Amino acid sequence: HPADDWTRHWTGSNQNLCSMVRIDGKVLRLLSRAEERFPKMESAGVNVQPTRTIYEFAGGGVALTLTFTTPLLPDDLNVMSRPVTYMTWEARTYDGKEHDISVYYDNSAELVVNSTDQKVLWSRVRVADLDVLSMGSQDQRILERSGDDLRIDWGHFFVASPRSQNAVTACVSADAARSTFVEHGTLPASDDLRMPRQANDEWPVLAMVLDFGKVGKTAVQRHLILAYDDQFSIEYFHRKLRPYWRRDGAEIGDLLAAAEKEYEDLSARCRAFDEKVGHDLLEVGGQHYNQLARLAYRQALAAHKLAVDIDGTPLLFPKENFSNGCISTVDVIYPAAPIFLLFNIDLMKASVRPVLDYAQRGRWRFPFAPHDLGTYPQANGQVYGGGEKTEENQMPVEESGNMLILMAAIARVEGSSAFAEKYWGILTKWAQYLKEKGLDPENQLCTDDFAGHLAHNVNLSLKAILALGSYAKLSEMMNKPDEAKVYRKIAEEYAAKWEQMARDGDHYRLAFDKPGTWSQKYNLVWDGILDLRLFPPDVAQKEVRYYKKMQNKYGLPLDNRKDYTKLDWTVWSATLAESREDFDALISPLYDFADQSPSRVPLTDWYDTKTAKQMAFQARSVVGGVFVKMLADEKVWRRWSVTSK
Repeated sequence: HPADDWTRHWTGSNQNLCSMVRIDGKVLRLLSRAEERFPKMESAGVNVQPTRTIYEFAGGGVALTLTFTTPLLPDDLNVMSRPVTYMTWEARTYDGKEHDISVYYDNSAELVVNSTDQKVLWSRVRVADLDVLSMGSQDQRILERSGDDLRIDWGHFFVASPRSQNAVTACVSADAARSTFVEHGTLPASDDLRMPRQANDEWPVLAMVLDFGKVGKTAVQRHLILAYDDQFSIEYFHRKLRPYWRRDGAEIGDLLAAAEKEYEDLSARCRAFDEKVGHDLLEVGGQHYNQLARLAYRQALAAHKLAVDIDGTPLLFPKENFSNGCISTVDVIYPAAPIFLLFNIDLMKASVRPVLDYAQRGRWRFPFAPHDLGTYPQANGQVYGGGEKTEENQMPVEESGNMLILMAAIARVEGSSAFAEKYWGILTKWAQYLKEKGLDPENQLCTDDFAGHLAHNVNLSLKAILALGSYAKLSEMMNKPDEAKVYRKIAEEYAAKWEQMARDGDHYRLAFDKPGTWSQKYNLVWDGILDLRLFPPDVAQKEVRYYKKMQNKYGLPLDNRKDYTKLDWTVWSATLAESREDFDALISPLYDFADQSPSRVPLTDWYDTKTAKQMAFQARSVVGGVFVKMLADEKVWRRWSVTSK
């Protein structure tokens, strides 16, 4: 029930939104633990869709629906980049009577500070046809902090109601707002002007009360707009970048006005998008896959920031959440890639473009691809491992392979190598590196760096071989037949050697020099998606048969060393299956994990397959990789790519 706990930021810190309903003078809680002296309105279900979460309640003869809608429509970058969520309450009666209904909303100042000892200010804002309240930190330390366990403490939060709803509004303490609603069904007549003050000093809130009047069997609806204006989003090599929605000079008033004007249209578009995505998910992967991917959609996109460069070019920056806080980590971009390759190739290009531009700069002096661009939100140069100074603790084969595969994927979706041509020099350098170092990798880290260094990594070798095949494919598309022939031959020879070196009876090893071991070969999924066909089909099917024997109650371990797994990689491994039966056999335990895990956090991608407990990681963009099954169905991805703008 959404009233069982405080609403939280993805890091776990409280960022409270509160909602209650008053039915004929009786108060029931909808959202947040606030006012626990009152009962919760009985839950009648929850429905998670790609762009919406829908809570159903019932009680006292009233059916009430609370819908959160975030229009993350990938074919419309202007709308997708808006920092806007709609909250919609809809009420009707089912007992044949009319009931007097009003709804209460508030948000705490926790939403605008990193820690609650920071001071905040609040105000009213004049925007045509809207009642608007605003709140922000006093200090406004724009882009000053970087790290993982942080919350934004610059910019301003806004809540807006169309004037036609005649909302009662107030900027007061939480206790004053809530007690006035409980006792009188309204809010204090005057705002609290004692500011600035700490966010935890009598907990100042922005509050609104929406009166539904007498409600019968015909549904009555009210909505609010929640928005956050950060003004500047990313520091990109010491330049402050605006959010994409501001690219033509738009201000927060323009945003709020457009959000209200387009409310009905965007609500309809979100419903249509959700229905279409759900249909295709169900078609390609079944019900469990459908529900898992719907759960992952908003998280995958929300872990990115879409900014705009000075020339209007979109740049998409992921944060490595609940790990080290890196920005634009290549081995985070790689697992998240399927969602962008599927829904809008421009977003995929916007994600890799900052890495490619950085690698072309003179300051990146290594023959392999970088790992990251810094620590979020400051993209000023790699900080992981040896950074820009040494090769210590880098991921040379991993990141070079990732970038080459992704560039080939972009070219396949676009049907053109034009994007790769701009960066051909560094792509060639990385291909040359993999030709020398990729078949039998030295002792180094891969994306699963929590497992430590590993020499002769079979799955990492697989990635390098597919990357060489990707480079050959790009060369062919660029009308470089000699280069294509050379690298295709190398990739084919390496694939044949790999099969011999990795073979271990009825499966393939974790490391070439470790008989009796095994691991997920999730990288193999690109052999089919990119139509490389470097490995015989039986390689994948042999692995799938073995995976079915080795999985635990909540999924397939990453390899033989530990019981933990990665959600994204397991979906990639399941996508290797030729039959729906085998795919379902590997996906159903993942659904059970998400449904039964005692770790109630934003969807984790790293958990124990026996206990379903989170190992670490949460709210990460990598869950976008769940959409790889749709990407692997050419008919489906071509259908979606046609609709991208």
